[in-house]
Amino acid sequence: MATLFVTGGAGFIGSAVVRYLMENTDWRVINIDKLTYAANLSSLGDTLTNERYYLAQVDICDQTALNELFAQYQPDAVMHLAAESHVDRSISGPADFIETNIVGTYTLLEVSRHYWQTLASSKRDRFRFHHISTDEVYGDLATDDPAFTETTPYAPSSPYSASKASSDHLVRAWHRTYDLPVLITNCSNNYGPWQHQEKLIPLMINRALAGKALPVYGDGQQRRDWLHVDDHARALHRVLTQGRIGNTYNIGGNNEYSNIDVVHEICRLLDEVAPRAGGSYSEQISYVTDRPGHDQRYAIDNSKITNELGWKPSESFSSGLRKTVVWALGMHKHSSFKEAIADADNDITTHREGQL
Repeated sequence: MATLFVTGGAGFIGSAVVRYLMENTDWRVINIDKLTYAANLSSLGDTLTNERYYLAQVDICDQTALNELFAQYQPDAVMHLAAESHVDRSISGPADFIETNIVGTYTLLEVSRHYWQTLASSKRDRFRFHHISTDEVYGDLATDDPAFTETTPYAPSSPYSASKASSDHLVRAWHRTYDLPVLITNCSNNYGPWQHQEKLIPLMINRALAGKALPVYGDGQQRRDWLHVDDHARALHRVLTQGRIGNTYNIGGNNEYSNIDVVHEICRLLDEVAPRAGGSYSEQISYVTDRPGHDQRYAIDNSKITNELGWKPSESFSSGLRKTVVWALGMHKHSSFKEAIADADNDITTHREGQL
């Protein structure tokens, strides 16, 4: 039985990865998570009682604690997803992003390197350090620019994307300098069940259902590629098990839409499955001042991971968004979930909120 470390396994993408591994492998998974505001253990469901799952509430900046975990569990691979990830929060408070995304990644790399160097040759050859990153490190694209490829130059715009770009560079340096067997993936915008309420899609769904304004930055024409989180989890497993050491793989959903189109589609789905009295949810849309340094367009070229590893997204944006809306409606029936939404909504100190 292989043993895998997943950092940030109680977060949105991390929990989807853990669920996928529990359902599709016989691996033992050690979830290393600090359990910040963005973590949600409920998202792990039955995994919490699976005998192959262990939770270690540890900060990835804590080198001593990490050393103890490596010594105790002897992992065969590390999937590094732990990160501060919300652009608005990085603008108002960049220090946490520098600490977790840069210092934390450095600390994890060093502990992994020293552990890897002590392994017997057979286990050492199998070890992988898989770093999960974002397409935001590439900056933004003009309307007619080709999509991001794995060789697109880095041009991060926000403290968040700059911190992730820094962590990507560290991982590549540890491979080049120390031969640590690494893999890097850069994904587009994820969506799906259990996403934190500060992100665009759950924010709009939950504010719509609460009868609140739907704050859209600027003119809403910023374009993103949307990737269902379950497709992402499947891609990450494919890269970990079949990817070439030292390589980067871009992962996208082939679903490029403007933010305002996404919000209108959410409203249309809600009009269909949970109509409100008095008109369409789209009447709640409100345009607010754009955030500083807002990237205008992201797009992912999936050809490398498709051609080399045979992965492609299975969920269309239409089907995936419908499932997400229906899931959110189901969760709204639970009082504890509604309270969590209210708490998150009150905690979102973003430019959107400031302009309402």
